[in-house]
Amino acid sequence: MFKRKKIKAVARKLVTSTNPQSIISEQFRTIRTNIKFSMPNRELKTLLFTSSSIGEGKSTIAANVAIVFAKEGKKVLLIDADLRKPTMHFTFLKTTSPGLTNLLTSHWNLSQVVKETGVKGLDLVTSGPIPSNPAEILGLPSMDTLIKNMKEHYDLIIFDAPPVLSVSDAQILTNKCDGTILVISSNSTEKVNAIKAKEVLQASNANIIGTILNNYKIGKDHYYHQYYG
Repeated sequence: MFKRKKIKAVARKLVTSTNPQSIISEQFRTIRTNIKFSMPNRELKTLLFTSSSIGEGKSTIAANVAIVFAKEGKKVLLIDADLRKPTMHFTFLKTTSPGLTNLLTSHWNLSQVVKETGVKGLDLVTSGPIPSNPAEILGLPSMDTLIKNMKEHYDLIIFDAPPVLSVSDAQILTNKCDGTILVISSNSTEKVNAIKAKEVLQASNANIIGTILNNYKIGKDHYYHQYYG
């Protein structure tokens, strides 16, 4: 019974894989299109998702965006860079280790750490063992080397980063990425926090290509995500 509930929870999160004809899946394809047109004069190879606070749905959105890009034929790598409260291993029913922290602090290579997701074209790097100093780990020179290596093997690398107002991790990563997307939860994210998150990201030289409004209600029992360029 527990395993069945877990699988159903995963199915709800990965709607673009389990129910590709749904309204929500169509909205994710719209997000994909808008992301592609957000940087017409520059190649987008690395994309970071963050939010102002916890519980706004950034991880679920990052996973579904990764899936729709993979379904388009891109070779995509999804990385759980939330080294404090990782969730991608739950979402894809994988183990946390080995993962990102192994790549950054040990002599592991990418091929040893990458996990298949079951979605054609989409690979996953989980968080790895939780470190005591996540910000310092993400700021290591080995991160730059790793990103360079990943770009040689994948068309798009997507980072799921922690909330920007909670810790400095997202600020460290955002200026290493070509584009950043801020996730905002309808009727949950306070306007002052959304504005502050934007200011913090801009101070970190983030290239904010847009925001995603999550959990916006359009009718009885229907929810969708809308992207604003």
